[in-house]
Amino acid sequence: MSPADVITATPARDGTDALEALVAQGTREPPRRRRPDRLQWHGDGERHDAYFAPAVLAAASALVAVWPYTSVISPGPWSFAVLSVVFTVALVGFGMRVLLRYRAMWVRELSALLAQVAASVGVVTLLVAGDTAVFGIVPTTTSLRVFGSLAQSAWEQVVFGSAPLESTPGLRLLMGAGFAVLTILLDQLISTRGAVLASVLIAVVGSVPMIVTLGDANVVWFVLLAVMVLLLFRSTARRHPDAPRRDSSFTAIAAGAAAVVSALVVAPIVPVSATLAGTGVGVTVDASLRLGEDLRQPNPVEVLTLATSGKSAPYLRLTTLSDFNGRTWIPDRGELQSTSTGFGPAEWGEGIAVAEQTTSIRVLRMSSSWLPVPYPATSVQGVGSGWMVMPENRTLVSRNADAVGNDYTVASTSVTPSLEQIRALSAAEPPVDDDPVELPEVIAQTAAEVTAQATTDYDRLIALQSWFRTQFIYSLETPVEEDFDGTGAQAVAKFLEVKSGYCVHFAGAFALMAQSLGMQTRIVVGYLPGTRTPEKRGDETVYSVSSDQLHSWPEVLFPGIGWVPFEPTATLGTPTAFSSATTSGGTGGSATPAPTTRPEDEETAAPEVDRNDADRGSTGADSLRRLDPTPVVLGGLGIVLLVLLPMLIRLAVRAVRVRRARGGDAGAAWTELRASMIDLQIGLSDADSPRRRALGLVTESGVDEQTMKTLTDAVERASYARSADPIDLAPALTEVLRRLRSSVDRPARVRALLMPRSLVAGRAADAPVLA
Repeated sequence: MSPADVITATPARDGTDALEALVAQGTREPPRRRRPDRLQWHGDGERHDAYFAPAVLAAASALVAVWPYTSVISPGPWSFAVLSVVFTVALVGFGMRVLLRYRAMWVRELSALLAQVAASVGVVTLLVAGDTAVFGIVPTTTSLRVFGSLAQSAWEQVVFGSAPLESTPGLRLLMGAGFAVLTILLDQLISTRGAVLASVLIAVVGSVPMIVTLGDANVVWFVLLAVMVLLLFRSTARRHPDAPRRDSSFTAIAAGAAAVVSALVVAPIVPVSATLAGTGVGVTVDASLRLGEDLRQPNPVEVLTLATSGKSAPYLRLTTLSDFNGRTWIPDRGELQSTSTGFGPAEWGEGIAVAEQTTSIRVLRMSSSWLPVPYPATSVQGVGSGWMVMPENRTLVSRNADAVGNDYTVASTSVTPSLEQIRALSAAEPPVDDDPVELPEVIAQTAAEVTAQATTDYDRLIALQSWFRTQFIYSLETPVEEDFDGTGAQAVAKFLEVKSGYCVHFAGAFALMAQSLGMQTRIVVGYLPGTRTPEKRGDETVYSVSSDQLHSWPEVLFPGIGWVPFEPTATLGTPTAFSSATTSGGTGGSATPAPTTRPEDEETAAPEVDRNDADRGSTGADSLRRLDPTPVVLGGLGIVLLVLLPMLIRLAVRAVRVRRARGGDAGAAWTELRASMIDLQIGLSDADSPRRRALGLVTESGVDEQTMKTLTDAVERASYARSADPIDLAPALTEVLRRLRSSVDRPARVRALLMPRSLVAGRAADAPVLA
């Protein structure tokens, strides 16, 4: 045994500074091979299984990511295309790494990447446009033109289609190319031990179908994702050069069980945001009159488009609310029937002029269990079997389908009685209520005062409409400031007092006042007609409807004509006014709100309100809109947090160890020293004794000898000596770590900070055991 070995194996007993002796003898030891400055990866070895496992994991990860898409795309050739590119990429990557196993790592990985890209292009070309390619796999200019047209059709199908999408050639190209890129990225990340980024990529891609369709969380997929993440982290840890030879089965099983249970518990309650889905859903509409928050959004988005054969775009209704319980209006719940049977019998009698028209509607960013339709609708084409007709109010409703993505055509009838015809009719009386609602006296009293000069029910309603539009102010903020932002009877009384509110308050007050006059009323939730665009669908003009055009208005039932809508909301929409048959050359007017000759009642497409964060003219659908920075900022902060998460965890672990070292915990200090060496990629071996490691740091990294001796002595006392009074090791540990960081270059320090390898490094079995 050499003197150096004796010093290494035996602690100093007679006051001799063993560390100094070892330093002195270091120059007399036989030359030994210098430890590498950088850690070597198992991927640099020659074993084929070191490349096979990452290839299998890459293919499995891609298949986990593709599984949720099977619920939104109908079965077809697209799945074969995805499987083909996934397995091709994995096999090509494995083959290239085996062939170039003796080459430098960067040569091997770059060659594998280029080969995977070339193979993916060949496979996709063969499956989509093989007849236009050289040997079926080398794309030509004709192939590129085919790719362009197919990609455009696939994009339109995704944006405007409804799930499940039909398996078309364009969708086969989109899915094949997309998952080729995904598999290449996963293969490269897993091969270079980037388990964290690979896990995030799988989660993001796999969750897209659930986000854009607002579907329920796929619990089984979350479980598979959890298992896949555990496998990726296990593979990364096992291929680390400091990984232990044996694993703790109990720890592995416990960690896996915890991850799976967490997925089962968390997945069903994860909220899905409707505003962060990009081209997906932007607005969620329910059957209530709680529209204030939607209308107060500062940056409206386009929710649907429509093209009509009529002279102007119609109002679009979602549902109606007929029952008022004193606090809220309750949505109608009537019997449902198949769309093939139509919308029920005509509500208008003979002698009333009607005109047929068709309206084609595409729902882009609106989530609802109702489909918007013009009134009165008579038939519909293009909707799925999940949609049913409610004849009571001529609406389309579904218990399990969503409006977003639907593209359909509705036939409707424009009912146009003359002024004389509607004046000759009385409005229907309200149904008898066994438990009538007691309303504030101001409602009936004001209705009687406003309509005192009118002699017919229609003229009374027109008087109410004109009074609201000329004496009230449209405001989204007043109901909040005055604390009456609701639809109850007391809120209506307050609205009549302050004379300021938005469509919900106008419609609710109008309906209750008309009821007090003995007329049957209801409230409609829907959309204003929208804004004309330069686009054409055949000979029809396309109108764009934005989220700030969500609207409500009242209707009154006239037997022989049907439900007649009115527009009491100030500065919004078009008020109802039927024309005289003697002045129009026949019957005239419209059963939908129509323009009048009064200059103060101009047609408007969106609320003219003063928002705190937008100019007065910014709410129209045709005005310049500002990008809502909230999703961008939140998304950016999320990405930054994700990137910095390893660093934050590492800093927290270091702070805990330094705190324990301050209390004299030598084990915590030595563990932190080892972890910092791994992060900085300073060569180490867990076979080294504390003194031998100290010698290496003093001679090779420039660590101060006395400072290092403080830590070494503390470790030896903790390992071999009786317990003594603890001393503060934090200053010595901090100084050693500072010298270690200064001994490496800046890129190494940055990598150690942002990508600390010690978080995934294995704990060697032969590390010193501290008492």
